[in-house]
Amino acid sequence: MALTRRKTLALIGGGTIFAATAATAGFVTSRTPTRALAPWERAGGYGDPRLDALSYGLLAPNPHNLQPWQVALEGEDSFALYHDTSRRLPHTDPYDRQLRIGFGCFLELTGIAAQASGHTVELTLFPDGPQGPVARGVMGKGGQTDPLAAHIMERRSCKEPFTDRAVEAEKAAALAEFASVHTDPALVADLRALTWEAWLTETLTPRTMQESVDLMRFGKAQINATPDGIDMGGGFLEALMLAGVFNRETAADPDSTAFQQGIAIYDEMLNATPAFVSLTTEGSAPQDHIGAGRRWLRLNLATTQLGLSLHPVSQALQEYPEMAPHYARAHELLAPQGGTVQMLGRLGYGPAIPRTPRWPLEAKRRDV
Repeated sequence: MALTRRKTLALIGGGTIFAATAATAGFVTSRTPTRALAPWERAGGYGDPRLDALSYGLLAPNPHNLQPWQVALEGEDSFALYHDTSRRLPHTDPYDRQLRIGFGCFLELTGIAAQASGHTVELTLFPDGPQGPVARGVMGKGGQTDPLAAHIMERRSCKEPFTDRAVEAEKAAALAEFASVHTDPALVADLRALTWEAWLTETLTPRTMQESVDLMRFGKAQINATPDGIDMGGGFLEALMLAGVFNRETAADPDSTAFQQGIAIYDEMLNATPAFVSLTTEGSAPQDHIGAGRRWLRLNLATTQLGLSLHPVSQALQEYPEMAPHYARAHELLAPQGGTVQMLGRLGYGPAIPRTPRWPLEAKRRDV
């Protein structure tokens, strides 16, 4: 998550001041992790329709940008998607539910990209049981381009405050195909409070916060070397790192200025939310999680198509003891008739967001 200049100045908080020298300006403007962003440019350029589709799939949103997928080509027309089980979130996602939602996003984006190149994908989930691949896909010819394909490269998760512009009724209605859209002021206020309290619980619970801190990549060099996890990049933030104001230790220390300012920043962001979306399934089996991810990916593309911004804030849906009161409250508010709320997100109008780092497709293949 590259911090904006506004956020970085908040972190400085009247402390260390950096001189606006030419050298500093040059440093700030040269901190883009180009190598970690290269998969966005390479997407669709492999010459094999399966690899082309999969190279778009790996751009899908996923929890903590963990990118837990591995892929393998099989025969002449098939591929398999596997879970790299060394990539898990045991404290915040102990049952891998959220990770499976991420796999659903991957599969849906892969399918949309395949259709755009004139191919179809027939998917079988968990074809060899729970210990085998997450899915196997067989590609054929004759796919029709999905209108949402035009927005693959612009899709983002916007972790910034939204404007106070309301989400128009016609746009909310257009998104109802994918998720429930919540614009009622009283419910929005309740969801703001819920998402704030749930986020604060995760942040102030040492083991769950440490799980995030361990996945932080500090600065251009770390992001390029390990383009997964939570990217803490950008010139101003790297200047804070050089000054010792921000590092892995201060990020985990509740008494540090950086930690406290981070809480204030997140409070501001959640309060700047005019609407929410939620996605509920009747059951909560692994297949339901995959299906929820496929719907979330389409929702994300549709919000992009409509000029809206989307940001998942599903901490209240996590399944560990400290989160139980918020989990119950989320279901009371969003699924009073039953079912499982799989995703909760902020919806509104936000600023342009840079691309998120990704491992290249070559690093995710099991068959080479």
